[in-house]
Amino acid sequence: MSDKKSDLEKNYEYAWQKYSQGDLTKIFELADRYKNFISICKTERECIAEFIKLARKQGYSDINDIINDGKTLKAGDKVYANNRGKSLALYVIGKEPFEKGLKILGAHVDSPRMDLKQNPLYEDTDLAMLETHYYGGIKKYQWVTIPLAIHGVIVKKDGEIINVIIGEDESDPVFGVSDLLIHLSQDQLKKSLATGITGEDLNILVGSIPSSDKDIKTKVKYNILKILNEKYNISEEDFVSAELEVVPAGKARDYGFDKSMIMGYGQDDRICAYTSFEAMMDINETDKTCVTILADKEEIGSVGATGMHSKFFENATAEVVQCAGDYNDIKLKRALANSKMLSSDVSAAFDPNYPSVMEKKNTAYLGKGVVFNKYTGARGKSGCNDARAEYLAEIRAMMDKHNVSWQTSELGKVDQGGGGTIAYILAQYGMDVIDSGVALLNMHAPWEISSKVDIYETQNAYRAFLIEA
Repeated sequence: MSDKKSDLEKNYEYAWQKYSQGDLTKIFELADRYKNFISICKTERECIAEFIKLARKQGYSDINDIINDGKTLKAGDKVYANNRGKSLALYVIGKEPFEKGLKILGAHVDSPRMDLKQNPLYEDTDLAMLETHYYGGIKKYQWVTIPLAIHGVIVKKDGEIINVIIGEDESDPVFGVSDLLIHLSQDQLKKSLATGITGEDLNILVGSIPSSDKDIKTKVKYNILKILNEKYNISEEDFVSAELEVVPAGKARDYGFDKSMIMGYGQDDRICAYTSFEAMMDINETDKTCVTILADKEEIGSVGATGMHSKFFENATAEVVQCAGDYNDIKLKRALANSKMLSSDVSAAFDPNYPSVMEKKNTAYLGKGVVFNKYTGARGKSGCNDARAEYLAEIRAMMDKHNVSWQTSELGKVDQGGGGTIAYILAQYGMDVIDSGVALLNMHAPWEISSKVDIYETQNAYRAFLIEA
């Protein structure tokens, strides 16, 4: 029998083991760039603004400028389409006709959080509070007693946009949701984890100093409004036209004695968005046109004008094809149908504290490279894409050619639950799509955990795909 290891055996090795000490420098440098990104970009608007800034430095132009100037796109040109500052599509024009297909990476930049309600501010027993409505799937009990920050925008009636970030600078105050002290929690502790903290309990404490104005009844609320008016020139009415997101306060940090991991907020799915973006920035010339889609609203079903269910990507691609002088309806349909895509989203990593929900032969592990999910969905593959075997074989060949460490996974045991991605939405065009991404611990918690080597392998996987697909 040969001593050579099979491909399957190689896939179960830890990716760290194949790197020399010199190679590790690149892994940690990428991790540092990523940590900085998720520390400063905690909303979809912040992510898209940062990506556009970085892309423009790499020679990308706004497709609207190309259209307005009457320019023609040619092979090697780089353009982006910005959808309301919340989603983005980046293109590197290829040498081959569009109808031969596109090479697409797609991730999402929204993450679970709490949003302020439209009329959030109230006073109760001399405390000023803000009401929230949680966004996406969260365990509500995880969001109490931790320091929180407020990020977002307030849009005034005259159209002025006021950017808000409070709680990130060391001189800033932070906010939080209180919880019962253990001494008075007898009834609360009898409840399930799902009901111990309810959505209506997630109210943010923001102040306690009363106004000295004797004619005001809600003196603490009035004092908070006075502070907001003096600092941001906003009134209580302006909350109606605001998008203010409540997120964990603080920067992403190295995790573990060996600093092999990262703890940070919003890694689902900004970890795949960032690695997709970095891989895209490495592409200057290509046979088929390369695309990276960074979408909003995945955590609530990919709905709305900035979600993947919108026609934004199709419309943006039509504009790009038109600017290249190659547009008609049938060519666009062929381009989409002949495309190949990696739907870039995170997977659940095996957690030795909770082994009962995983099936060890079909789960992802920290440190073993990029994860491919033939299917996601829930209980009987409901709502999933389920990539065809021929496409998986192509992906295997690409990864092995570029020495990428990869693994396959399901999202837990069959009857435990499941989840979805944007894969099935793009598959509606008839293109080949498979889910891929980074394995996380604590997925959807305020602080998620990733492996630095998995980030590096995932970026390499996305680059390999953009070269080979």
